[in-house]
Amino acid sequence: MTKQPRQDYEILVSRLDLIAFIEKFASFFAREKNKDSHFTSTFPIFALPGDRQFFSSLLQELDSVELKPLPRLPKLDTPLLHLQKQGTLSLNEIFSFSQLVGYFIYLKKHIADCSPRTKAWCDKILIPEVIAKLPTFFTQKGEITKGIYPHIDELYSQIKQTKIRIDESLQKLLHTQALLPYLVDKSVHYINQNECLLLKAGYNHSIKGMVLERSQSGFFYLLPDSILTLKERQNILKNSLEESLYLICKELSSTLTKHLPFLKFLNHCFDMFDSILARLSFAKALNLSFIYALDSKNHIILHEFSHPALHSPKPLSIDFSGDCLMITGVNAGGKTMLLKSILSACFLSKFLIPLKINPHRSKIPHFKHINAILSDPQNSKNDISTFAGRMLEFSQILNTPNLLLGIDEIELGTDADEAASLFKVLLEHLLENKAKILLTTHHKHLAALMANNPLIQLCAAMYDIHTQKPLFEFLNGSIGKSYAFETAQRYHIPHTLIAKAKSVYGADKQSLNELIERSSTLEITLEQKNKQLEQRIIEYDKKILSLKEQEERQQVEFQALKHSLQTQYHKATQALKDALKAKESKEIHKAFNTAHAILKPTPTAKQPHNKTQNLQVNDYVKYQNTRGKILSIKGETCLVELESGMKLKEKIANLKKTQQGPKSLNLQKTTFKIAQNKSVGVSLDLHGMRGEEAIEKLDEFLSNALMAGYDEVLVYHGIGTGILSRLVKEYLQQHPKIISFDDAPANMGGFGAKVIKL
Repeated sequence: MTKQPRQDYEILVSRLDLIAFIEKFASFFAREKNKDSHFTSTFPIFALPGDRQFFSSLLQELDSVELKPLPRLPKLDTPLLHLQKQGTLSLNEIFSFSQLVGYFIYLKKHIADCSPRTKAWCDKILIPEVIAKLPTFFTQKGEITKGIYPHIDELYSQIKQTKIRIDESLQKLLHTQALLPYLVDKSVHYINQNECLLLKAGYNHSIKGMVLERSQSGFFYLLPDSILTLKERQNILKNSLEESLYLICKELSSTLTKHLPFLKFLNHCFDMFDSILARLSFAKALNLSFIYALDSKNHIILHEFSHPALHSPKPLSIDFSGDCLMITGVNAGGKTMLLKSILSACFLSKFLIPLKINPHRSKIPHFKHINAILSDPQNSKNDISTFAGRMLEFSQILNTPNLLLGIDEIELGTDADEAASLFKVLLEHLLENKAKILLTTHHKHLAALMANNPLIQLCAAMYDIHTQKPLFEFLNGSIGKSYAFETAQRYHIPHTLIAKAKSVYGADKQSLNELIERSSTLEITLEQKNKQLEQRIIEYDKKILSLKEQEERQQVEFQALKHSLQTQYHKATQALKDALKAKESKEIHKAFNTAHAILKPTPTAKQPHNKTQNLQVNDYVKYQNTRGKILSIKGETCLVELESGMKLKEKIANLKKTQQGPKSLNLQKTTFKIAQNKSVGVSLDLHGMRGEEAIEKLDEFLSNALMAGYDEVLVYHGIGTGILSRLVKEYLQQHPKIISFDDAPANMGGFGAKVIKL
């Protein structure tokens, strides 16, 4: 089966309201595109020049790699054709090839081992030694590098000196006393790239030269003889320079011709890498996300998706698990935009174009063909009606495999009852061919005919009957009411006319509408209660977790107390055993007293009240069985120097203010040397690691960071399938020394990284 034609993509982009978005995306490419079209001669600009899975792996690897942008190069198809015909390129064209080669030399040096797929791809680009020298011939401005061609350097120097002499001579003439009466102004004028003076009549008594032109006021543009001699020399030097540069261009063009197949290959690699960097730059600039892997199942899940054509949109979340989604409900309630949003998300993801979506909770399958029947196809010029145009479009896609099809207002242009029967058959035929279909309709008849089909998924656009406005929300499993009478009333149609219309409409149909309305209201209420219940479940889960943590702490305290009691009991028993060995009663009595003293219960310290303590820097505090001094306070945490000389961070709630200073003031200070990893950085990259390995690395990194005294660190985990991101989040939530963590800013990794406060 052939690929979807180029014109189909052009129509689809227009129908899905993506033209402005694609234009914005096109501006991030290094090569300029045609301004009158978003499509090249063969493929649209957003098409991937290669395997999607390969591009996906490169995008994930390069997401956290900082590379300089590609040079802004023109298309090199014409210069390559000239080389193929043994032609000589201009200096600018050769400079473009040197920029092309120079970037890939830079790329091969800067792609590290942490990007294995990209590095393997770069390693396959073997640049010939003679071609690799090409960038050394040029400066960044495209001029010949000094020292490579001495005679070229000499010609440039002589031309520059000649120009200086011309300027000096002109300034001298402008200040000559004999010439001052004839000067119109003291400016240097340029006529055909020649420096001239603007003089009044009678100047020939003071200066000789060639008149090049007369001004509208009758004055003379004169090229003085002294300047004419210098200009002739300058022109001779420029001609010599052009001849020399032509010989250099001919020599370099001959070298490039010998490596023409490689240059064509490198030019293709440039377009390929341009496609990757444009996507990454576009995503970072607009804070967009990629759907890297397409789902193997025919199941569309969008979570927090925003169509790029909407300003301040309400994020859309929908689960389209059926084969046909039938969207009904209120006019202007967002049915068409829902249809366009689902098609747009699938279309953009197919070509790895970033979009506004939560990629971790969204699933999008691959569709070879995406089609939208949205607009009114009526055309007076072609003598085609609305319905006939619809039928023509249907006839072209009836047997298309792997199709995602969107149809807006399916009943448009014909009798409602006839349309219901016809479209039921057409839809069933498409479904038999494994098409996935979205459609909007006001046909309750069609919805009723299709409702019993297990492949059909119903969805209703919701309406707030109290405010009489659409909610722009959608309810799964329900048929929506059109609210035509309510909409007419909102736009000031008289009540008498609306009442008359309702009587014509019929009491039975009105009752059905009321039933649908009550059902929708109940569904909304149920959904709100479900949200409240979910929130309460989350709160209870937090409380259960807190109780479990409290239970674990109490268990630890219990085991410590048990161990202490066992130790005391052992000491007392040993004392009694020693007493039995004694012969004198005095010694026995003394041993019993010792055992009694050991077993005497130690008074437990009162637990401090959870009152906020007014602690300040330099206050003396008691921590467990030692004392210390507060060095700094940050929020609910203090940095304390203990009497042993050791410094630690501890919560204010675990400290008790005391008037007595640390004993270390009078005792010899004990020092602890903790070996720190001097190589520990403030960031950690977990890309490519398995879950278990990543958590071990993260644990080690955080321990080193805490010992190094860092307050904040950055961890890159990437986006990918979301598994590693979830494991990192769960680990950070239970870590006792983590104050808080959040997603990094867009320029530091966005959703693929975490900023952690210690």
